[in-house]
Amino acid sequence: MKESLKVSDILALGFMTFAFFLGAGNIIFPPLAGFLAGEHTFSAMLGFLTTAVGLPLIGIVAVAVAGGGWKGLTRDLPASVATLMAVLIFIIIGPAFAAPRAGLVAYEMGFKPFLNAPGQFELSLFSVVFFAIAMFFSLSQGKLIDTIGKLLTPALFAALAVLAIAVVVNPQGDIVAAQGAYVDQAFTTGFLEGYNTMDTFAALMFGMLIVDVIRKKGVTDQAKTCQYLIYAGVIAAAGLAFVYVSLFYLGATATGVAPGAANGGAILSAYVLALFGPAGQIILSTIIVLACLTTVIGLVSACSDYFSTLTKITYRQWVVILSIACAVVANVGLNQLIAISVPVLFALYPVAIALIALTFLCRFMPNPQLAYRVVLGVSLVFALLDAAKVAGVDVSALKVLPLFNYGMAWLLPTAIALAAVSFAGKCKGETSHA
Repeated sequence: MKESLKVSDILALGFMTFAFFLGAGNIIFPPLAGFLAGEHTFSAMLGFLTTAVGLPLIGIVAVAVAGGGWKGLTRDLPASVATLMAVLIFIIIGPAFAAPRAGLVAYEMGFKPFLNAPGQFELSLFSVVFFAIAMFFSLSQGKLIDTIGKLLTPALFAALAVLAIAVVVNPQGDIVAAQGAYVDQAFTTGFLEGYNTMDTFAALMFGMLIVDVIRKKGVTDQAKTCQYLIYAGVIAAAGLAFVYVSLFYLGATATGVAPGAANGGAILSAYVLALFGPAGQIILSTIIVLACLTTVIGLVSACSDYFSTLTKITYRQWVVILSIACAVVANVGLNQLIAISVPVLFALYPVAIALIALTFLCRFMPNPQLAYRVVLGVSLVFALLDAAKVAGVDVSALKVLPLFNYGMAWLLPTAIALAAVSFAGKCKGETSHA
């Protein structure tokens, strides 16, 4: 068994990780954010990069620090609570939201433009074919680095690089005044928009999958495994930052080609058409389909890998089950799926952020078990208030809470809880982490 990876394997591992993260939300949300942010694009982009690049990278590092698995991340929680959290997150990033959304975006932007009067039948047929292809690649769990990192991702990155260079060389409009929430709250709005990528959830789950991939390459040493995991996270973060910056700039300079656009997909389509003409749709379709496909492969693989540890159903059987479930859910429709997912993200994203923070800070806590229970509980309670607000529930009576109007009522109470448990006494008979 080898204890090290070649440079080419490390790069492929990083590209694979990048491809897992770069999916539907990563491509459709930044152009719209840049379009609306206008003159405040830089501030909005910093906020977006914080939650869409910074937090996922820190999440990957947290998985490495915790020993490469969910059990390490949640070792101070009751086993039943930790399992429930993992199952909920896997359902969200798997068959319930993220994976079907990726398939829908691939259809809406990569396939639908070539059809005349497409209807439900075309969507259903595409869903079956798309998730069947994803299932095929996911079944080869041990070859993910070779199939994704060395084959699909280079093609995806090359297409994205062509688009990014074209946008910088030939912008299609001037940067104009900001709109909506971006006028006064550009950074915060960009920060919250980064939730939609779901990448902080994905980081916690992909981390475990990447560890398995590294071990299947023959690396068994824990320190080396963590080192390669962090390398993969850094490469993926650099790639994501490159894509986001170029897409934000694309959106900010799209006023000349996409006036009044309602979503990032429309902005991208109009921009690419202006840059490359009719052939541009082929370029865009290639980017979208490859990005969504590689992400779905990663999501289905990660979910199947975890669920196979909880049940007697094998990894390969879970791949088939989840692929079918994703194809069924994808037929709900993109707008409906996004509308349903947003409140769920507002409820659970702060909990994921708090969990990552605790992973780094628990060693300094006199009572780690108490810290996990209190901090995660507080973050969840106040995050539910933010979720209720975006779901349309009248919670205006709570607007006195700090940052409530910004959709971040959870932040200050969670910080206070972290500070409080830092001074909480150690329970008798308990020991803190080394």
